[in-house]
Amino acid sequence: MVKKYDFLVIGSGIAGMSFALKVAHKGSVALICKTTLEDANTYFAQGGVASVTNLLVDNFEKHIEDTMIAGDYISDRQAVEKVVREAPGQIQQLINWGVEFDKKADGAFDLHREGGHSEFRILHHADNTGAEIQDSLIRAVREHPNITIFDNHFAIEILTQHHLGAVVTRQTPDIECYGAYILDISTNQVHTFLSKVTLMATGGCGAIYTTTTNPLVATGDGIAMVYRAKGTVKDMEFVQFHPTALYHPGDRPSFLITEAMRGYGGVLRTKDGKEFMHKYDERLSLAPRDIVARAIDNEMKNRGEEHVYLDVTHKNAEETKQHFPNIYEKCLSLGIDITKEYIPVAPAAHYLCGGIKVDINAQSSIHRLYAVGECSCTGLHGGNRLASNSLIEAVVYADAAAKHSLEHMDEYVFNDNIPLWNDEGTKMNEEMVLITQNVKEVGQIMSTYVGIVRSDLRLKRAWNRLDLLYEETEELFKRSVISKELCELRNMINVGYLIMRQAIERKESRGLHYNIDHLR
Repeated sequence: MVKKYDFLVIGSGIAGMSFALKVAHKGSVALICKTTLEDANTYFAQGGVASVTNLLVDNFEKHIEDTMIAGDYISDRQAVEKVVREAPGQIQQLINWGVEFDKKADGAFDLHREGGHSEFRILHHADNTGAEIQDSLIRAVREHPNITIFDNHFAIEILTQHHLGAVVTRQTPDIECYGAYILDISTNQVHTFLSKVTLMATGGCGAIYTTTTNPLVATGDGIAMVYRAKGTVKDMEFVQFHPTALYHPGDRPSFLITEAMRGYGGVLRTKDGKEFMHKYDERLSLAPRDIVARAIDNEMKNRGEEHVYLDVTHKNAEETKQHFPNIYEKCLSLGIDITKEYIPVAPAAHYLCGGIKVDINAQSSIHRLYAVGECSCTGLHGGNRLASNSLIEAVVYADAAAKHSLEHMDEYVFNDNIPLWNDEGTKMNEEMVLITQNVKEVGQIMSTYVGIVRSDLRLKRAWNRLDLLYEETEELFKRSVISKELCELRNMINVGYLIMRQAIERKESRGLHYNIDHLR
């Protein structure tokens, strides 16, 4: 079946939904959601949104410099300036959509401070800011008559000249996107979605690691699709591990202990109660995430222990409960009263700084295809993301994509020559164990060899093992009837390969990429 929409939005987090809301007045929008609207990385973002707000002490230049420092000066300064300077306007847009940020008694925003920030500039809603934003946008999207939501639909691949019989390579100029093949998971039917403009907003890829804070739908689908379509992908070696995920074996994803808790005064300690961050950075527990994650990783390895502790027992108990109600309840459900006991924490894969390379208008290297949010690489984050910069990046670049696509959409027409999905000669795959086992192996390979600390030998082993999984999976893909699980595995292997290959290519330790064979 062929479906036509002016705008095809693949992904339903803050990036996809805010773009949809900004273009829907000019045309029809299909919003493709892999599971449900609530199941997005945005929903799990606890900390907040970074924006210069208190002009008495803060300014754009401070936020710009903090971002450049955190990114180890790999960041694209034009992108940094864009996001920082446009942030206040987009914060107001979120408020207009119904997002409620916490305020003090005098009506001013209750700002937090997080690692790497020189001032208090994090707007938040208790400790579940992402959920507040996601819920507000969901309400707005559901109420818009021009937006059609496709829950439980999975994008298999984007449509380009390749599907018209042309040979497309990475050197092919003017590759164009005409939409995507999309699987209706409930019927197992593949539909052809044709569009004038396509936006990729599929989020990150944390689920390719064994331990992650991401929802398990974060399998790097958009990045893999664009890479297979010969689009440009950049900076994949920079994978951010959040230093403080709740250590509770068996939980997947891991529950996040927000960085704001360290901004609030939380202290990292080893299992015997000793502080250790003074050995690694003068900013102690508020050093940037790459430094804190490596410090914790080093302490755990040196001591042969599986976690460290975060201590807020010295803070006012009622204030702690008020600031972090969800963390308090979660820990209490596991028998830990954080006002009296230390919180066991360990690093977990959290955020991808690289992705689909885009310009200042969120355009990818493929015409008519935009990318926004964690699946994109705007250049903002460079070698390491500054805490709470991701949500604001998503709305700023969604705004840029909306403005640019609305200016040019009259130049585009639907391409009716795209053939329907052809699965002739394939058969149902009855051995699901082949897929589930390979998914586990990808996680083990990435966590063991391409994690917080890397080496040339580890990366070479990752290459050899992923190559074998790639061959097996491509063979299975060619002869099997399509399924979400098989496509996810294929995407995970593609994205794991990109992280590993670009890590091999970077012959230095910088930002989040730390290779013991290439120390500065």
